[in-house]
Amino acid sequence: MNAPTPLVIAAHGTRVGAGVEACHRLVDLVRERLPETPVSVGFVELTQPSIPDALVDAMAEQPRAVVVPLMLGTGGHVRADIPEFIDEACERVPGAHIDYAAHLGPHPRLMEAVEQRLHAARGDWSEEETTVVFVGRGALVPEANADHVRLARMLHERGSWQSFETGFIQVTRPSLPETLDRAYATGARRIVVMGHWLFPGRLRTWTHERSEAWAMEHRDAEVRVAEVIDACPELADVVAERYLEMLPQAPTHGSPTYLSGLRLRDRDVLVIGGGKVATRRIPRLLEAGARVRVVSPSLTEELRALAGEGRFAFSERPFLDSDLGDAWYVLAATDQPSVNALAARLAEERHTFCVRADAADEGSAWTPAVDNAHGLTVAVIGNRDPRTSKRVKEAIAATLR
Repeated sequence: MNAPTPLVIAAHGTRVGAGVEACHRLVDLVRERLPETPVSVGFVELTQPSIPDALVDAMAEQPRAVVVPLMLGTGGHVRADIPEFIDEACERVPGAHIDYAAHLGPHPRLMEAVEQRLHAARGDWSEEETTVVFVGRGALVPEANADHVRLARMLHERGSWQSFETGFIQVTRPSLPETLDRAYATGARRIVVMGHWLFPGRLRTWTHERSEAWAMEHRDAEVRVAEVIDACPELADVVAERYLEMLPQAPTHGSPTYLSGLRLRDRDVLVIGGGKVATRRIPRLLEAGARVRVVSPSLTEELRALAGEGRFAFSERPFLDSDLGDAWYVLAATDQPSVNALAARLAEERHTFCVRADAADEGSAWTPAVDNAHGLTVAVIGNRDPRTSKRVKEAIAATLR
């Protein structure tokens, strides 16, 4: 049997020793859940080893790994930094294949952990008389900030809290003091502040300091600060689940898809995103004669050249609901899971097949590994193992040639 694929947890990093220790405790908890899997950790910054170094070490025995970003939101680290580190590791390890799992997000198990911290902090206060000030990190990516507000709303509706106010510790507003002011203005006098952080670090320290300073100026209000999520069974469960989601399913009777050849000539095809995946797929769609429309804030150089030649229609902006139009086929290939999910849902409502480049199982179609030989098109679809599909496709095409 093949050795288990190594798991590398991509963490943020901190200069606070307690935060690093908590991260390593989490690694131990994940190992308990994946006893046969090599589990290690790499850090975006401030702490060693770096993510590329951790990946290179993990792939010493086999050029394959899964990276799980230990990130609650979809900020710059998830969207840009960690993918760049993965590319660096692939350059350092010939033939490397690294699967990038989804970030932690509003997973039900993590919501349970947050609720436990909130209830521990409120103590003898009832939920009905307690206002929660829920503080996020803050990001330059609007979608990440919106996800924080959405999570607060979900937590609010799971309980009977007096109210939930959302704020941010840095980058964007409202700030923590501003959010406390807003809660106070609505009549809140029993307030639980929770910084939505994983481990002890500077953000936890700032949350305590700013909450205490505000409370000193508002003596008629009581403020309690909830603890961070920390290394806990709930967090370890989510990390292990994200890893397992990336593994090929055990082979049974082949791929669960129904194979069919789409005749797309003169039919409308929508591509959302202008990155590497779109760069690979659009030329084949054009070869099939499809009328391709691309919606993306940017394009790779290769795609911009094709757009300049008038090979496809290009809208240089983010995706809108109305973009689906009368498309027969949709490729959702942005670096924003929320956008891809929206496109897949809208396509499902219209009975339009949609490929999700970031989460194949959540789309209604899969893209095969394809080659042409002697007038035949060889297409192989596996069971979430693109490397095997590619290898089999190449072998069949070589035999035909």
